[in-house]
Amino acid sequence: MTHHMIGKVLQRRYQIVQSLGAGVFGQTYIAVDIDYPENPKCVVKQLKVSNCQPSYLDDLRLRFLTETETLKRLECHDQIPQLIACFEEHERFYLVQEFIEGHSLTEELPINKKCGEIWSEAQVVEFLEDVLGILDFVHSQGVIHCDIKPENLIRRAADGKLVLIDFGSIQPVDFGEDTELPIQNVPVTSLGYIPPEQFIGQTQPNSDIYSLGIIAIQALTGMAPLQFKLDPYTNEIIWHTPQTQVNDYLAAILSQMIRYDYEDRFQSAGEVLQIIQEMRWENELPQLEALYSLSLPPEEPSDSNIVATPVPPQKSAPLLTGMRVGLAANSVLLGLGVYSLFTTSPAYSDKETLYKATEEYQSGDLEEAIALVKSIPTQSKIYPEAQATVEEWQQQWQVAAEQYQFAETAFQAGRWSDVLAIAPKVPDILYWQSKTDKLVQQAQVNIEAQTQDLLAKAYASANNRDFSTAITYLRQIPQESAAGAIVQKKLAEYDKKQQIRATYFLQKAYNKASAGQFDDAVKFLQKVPKNTTVYAQAQMKLNEYAQKQRLRGPSSKVAVSKVNSASRKTQADTRYYSASKIDNLY
Repeated sequence: MTHHMIGKVLQRRYQIVQSLGAGVFGQTYIAVDIDYPENPKCVVKQLKVSNCQPSYLDDLRLRFLTETETLKRLECHDQIPQLIACFEEHERFYLVQEFIEGHSLTEELPINKKCGEIWSEAQVVEFLEDVLGILDFVHSQGVIHCDIKPENLIRRAADGKLVLIDFGSIQPVDFGEDTELPIQNVPVTSLGYIPPEQFIGQTQPNSDIYSLGIIAIQALTGMAPLQFKLDPYTNEIIWHTPQTQVNDYLAAILSQMIRYDYEDRFQSAGEVLQIIQEMRWENELPQLEALYSLSLPPEEPSDSNIVATPVPPQKSAPLLTGMRVGLAANSVLLGLGVYSLFTTSPAYSDKETLYKATEEYQSGDLEEAIALVKSIPTQSKIYPEAQATVEEWQQQWQVAAEQYQFAETAFQAGRWSDVLAIAPKVPDILYWQSKTDKLVQQAQVNIEAQTQDLLAKAYASANNRDFSTAITYLRQIPQESAAGAIVQKKLAEYDKKQQIRATYFLQKAYNKASAGQFDDAVKFLQKVPKNTTVYAQAQMKLNEYAQKQRLRGPSSKVAVSKVNSASRKTQADTRYYSASKIDNLY
């Protein structure tokens, strides 16, 4: 959970002010740098730690330092946030990066309610070239992003350029080469963008190309990744139908980017860029009928029909030629070895069913999620995994429901601190976390309101020199309050003043007793608070003066009775202060 991080200060410098959500490899927050007067924003990423075994942490620490050195090499690119700091604190590992003012690509995609227009081919090509340029640089530095999705592409407000954020290049830190990425741990916003090989620990540079291709197709079709059908025999995504308005060259490029088997995809971002540039040279986006003539043998030119033809700046790549042959043959991308562009299939693959079930589970429909998983046939390769997932879902759901109920009960009872303490125990289920977040936010508001009320009462009591009551009010302020520093400062101040005032009362009692005014002496001793260093001495003197009052006669019986009931404490030494000096303070 993320609530407990809000307000925390890391390295005595970076104060967490907002959660940005979880990625595949860690939790991300917005922080302010309190070292600077203007408190500039920055982004803090807390990396996931699987366990706290010393050997694991040592290995993690070494890998973390190695990977952060790689990240430092990336900051020279204008469309990658600068790495500000990296550090370890309380066996947790953190990256601090530049905060980019702007909006995420999610707001521009057609599935977003604020933007209903399908992207044009020109927009998609421009988008691909922009991001591929970033990926080409990133991959050249030996880094794989691992979580390309709309939320991680920010349209920078300053110049309108796309900036790639939230690097997952620490992938080797948390997931070794042989470690699988459990689907239930993948954030909902990443589902559909992550390629198949990443779930089995075989992430490749062209895994990022797959994710980028999915975003481009989403922009062209207006469909979310999990809405795409899969070919039940090849597992390839079926997205290009006769209704999709897209040039076949561009469709071929996108289909090549999202091949199920990473070995069949483009192998580098530079390769995709080259193909797009050649497509541009071919009169930007050529029509399909113009390709048919390319599959026919050329006519022998005669002297009468020889004409000068423009020469391209460079020879066409074999891959682009393969696209032409495949398209010219039968409108099927045989040159790329891809499924038919115009074939549709109503069947869902088992893996897609599990994806869909996970989405339902995270959104709060456990019954539908289980029903979808149960529809996976027993002969399926992922059947054992699916069944294990259902068992875990049921257990986690029960825990989440119970913890939320505890939090809600605490909220209704006005136990705001208990709400904040229970919240981190709610499992990572988006539905329950969202409900719990609402309680936490309101509890935090109530805590601050309660804090202001208690502070006001404490100040009023202190103004009346009733420091004991003021301290009592301060100690009722919850530790989660944002006024923690003020509370500690005032507690120390009032405690010191209370000790001085208690010593003052004791000295006044001595003065009255020496003058034989035992009734007045008792009154001063009764004002000495219990939680002061001279309280024991005051109680001893109460007992002593009671005996003397008893000897003076019946007129003191009432006072003696009060003293006897209040004084049963052990003796202790005390210092004698100048009453006249303390009188000057009060």
